[in-house]
Amino acid sequence: MTVTAGPTPSRTGGTQGAVAVGQRMLALVLAVGGAVGFLAAFTLTVEKIALLKDPSHSPSCSINPVLSCGSVMTTAQAEVFGFPNRLLGIAGFAVVTAVGVVLLTGAVLPRWFWWGLEAGVMFGVVFVHWLIFQSLYRIDALCPYCMVVWTVTIPVFWYTTVHTLSRGHLPVPDRVRRAAASVAGYHGVVLTCWYLVIAVLILQRFWLYWTTLV
Repeated sequence: MTVTAGPTPSRTGGTQGAVAVGQRMLALVLAVGGAVGFLAAFTLTVEKIALLKDPSHSPSCSINPVLSCGSVMTTAQAEVFGFPNRLLGIAGFAVVTAVGVVLLTGAVLPRWFWWGLEAGVMFGVVFVHWLIFQSLYRIDALCPYCMVVWTVTIPVFWYTTVHTLSRGHLPVPDRVRRAAASVAGYHGVVLTCWYLVIAVLILQRFWLYWTTLV
C-alpha cells in the first residue's frame, strides 16, 4: 500500500483545511476506538482460555445473572464462524487502530483502501447488531466486554461511513454525497440517538431484574 503525506483536495470543492479536520476526527475515532475494542477482545480471549483450563473459573465480567460473560462465552453465538468471535475482534480492531494511526500522520490513502475499510466496518456493525439481538432475545444475558465492543464499533462505522461518503471516496451519486455532508454536521446527535435506542432496548428487556436492584 502506498501512502503520501499531506492534505488532499476536497472533491466537494471545500478547502484543504476542512478535509484535514474531517480526517483527523476520523483518525482519532479509529485509533482510540480500535485500541479500546482490541483490549476488550483480548481480555475476552484471556477469560475464555482461563475458563477452558478451569471450568469453575468465574470471569471478571460475570457480575450478576444479567451481566455475565460466562453465560455468553459458552453459547453457539460466540463462535458463529467455527472459531471464537473474539479472534475476529482482535484482528479487526488491530487493523482499525493501525489505520487511525496512519491517518493521524496526515497520510492520504488510495480509494481502494477506503472501499475495503468501509466494507470491513459495515460487516462489523451488522455483526454487532446481530449479537445485540442474540444477547437480548436469545441468550438472555449481557457480556460487559462485548458491550464495550458494541460501543466502539458503532462510532467506528458511523464516522468512517460519513467520511467516505462526504469526501467522495465511494462511487455514489452527488445527492448522496451532499446528504452525507449535511448529516456530518449532526454526527454527535445521530450517535447519541443510536446509543439511546440500544440502552432503551436493554432497559426494557431486563426491566424486571433492574427493578429488583432498586
